[in-house]
Amino acid sequence: MKYFGLVWRNAWRKKIRTSLTILSVFVAFLLFALLSAFGHAFKYGVEAADAERLIIIDKISLINLLPIAYQNRIKATEGVHSVTHSTWFGGYYQEPRNQFPQFPVDPHEYFAMYPEFKMPEEQFEAWVKNRTGAVVGRELADSFGWEVGDRIPIQATIWTKADGGRTWEFDIEGIFASDDPRGSSALFLFQYDYFDEARAFGQGLVGWYILRVERGADPVQVQNAIDTQFENSRNQTETSTEAAFAQSFAKQFGNIALIVTLILGAVFFTLLLVSGNTMSQSVRERISELAVLKTLGFGDRTVLGIVLSESILIMLIGGLLGIGVGWFVTRGIAVAAGAFLPGVYFSPTAILASIALMVGAGVAAGIFPALQAMRLSIIDALARA
Repeated sequence: MKYFGLVWRNAWRKKIRTSLTILSVFVAFLLFALLSAFGHAFKYGVEAADAERLIIIDKISLINLLPIAYQNRIKATEGVHSVTHSTWFGGYYQEPRNQFPQFPVDPHEYFAMYPEFKMPEEQFEAWVKNRTGAVVGRELADSFGWEVGDRIPIQATIWTKADGGRTWEFDIEGIFASDDPRGSSALFLFQYDYFDEARAFGQGLVGWYILRVERGADPVQVQNAIDTQFENSRNQTETSTEAAFAQSFAKQFGNIALIVTLILGAVFFTLLLVSGNTMSQSVRERISELAVLKTLGFGDRTVLGIVLSESILIMLIGGLLGIGVGWFVTRGIAVAAGAFLPGVYFSPTAILASIALMVGAGVAAGIFPALQAMRLSIIDALARA
């Protein structure tokens, strides 16, 4: 802090050049914030997955349904504590862009399987008693302004009704929240019995099964036992952990982690070239001033530190502005798209990593000009002035 005033004035010696450099840093770290937030969205399901829960799907494809009759056989398998089922409904609210996860489920079994979902008991009981009732997550309710008592029409894209209609109407009987900070409550749940009775086709079939392994049981043995049990059936099964199931959805969008890494790598490589060039020009323009500083008693290490500090300062100004704006933007995106893409979140870990990256990039961009300034000979510098 002793030389902060000197560092600050030197950094703004060429205001236009410094401003353009800060702008490039700002854009780089804004992009870093956005990509980090979206990267978190694609992997958050894996992070939030319960290791004690297993998912059973059709061995050939997730789009192939499984018989409801499998449930009792799965429940009777050694090592299985409880089991329930879910099915992808795939409808939308008002407009096709308003899509979000909708699942017909067994109320008691599903909420027992996911104890992190909390809702008032009276709302849950009202849902159980109303065949056309539904419960929605707090995030989803807030996104559309829904309240208990609202009647919500969902337009089906897959499951037409027996009468040929595509509009399914549900009464919101409750709003639940998740007490797991890693998870999301952006779900729309309704009763499987009503769904199975009213749909035009597929009666007696479900999308997948979710089971909880008994405490002390080996999940791998349970997986093998279930898949072996159905290996000669018409619908063979593939059992995996909930984390692997969530990861399979993320992989449909490609290797997000690799894509993010490549984009950020290209951005920051360009940033280092721009910033390094800025610092090199700054040092070349101030050779005589640096010579005077050394004449006045400033040591080589002090000159090195001053030049490096200028580079780091520029990175911090642009970078902090970038992640600050990025944080507000991601918060807005999380609210607007949370129902369709939950988990958009610029985490504290990513913020700390970005600050470390700012300092590292500042050192990398300024180290060679700083070394040049440190090794500068007073006589040679004054002669070149």
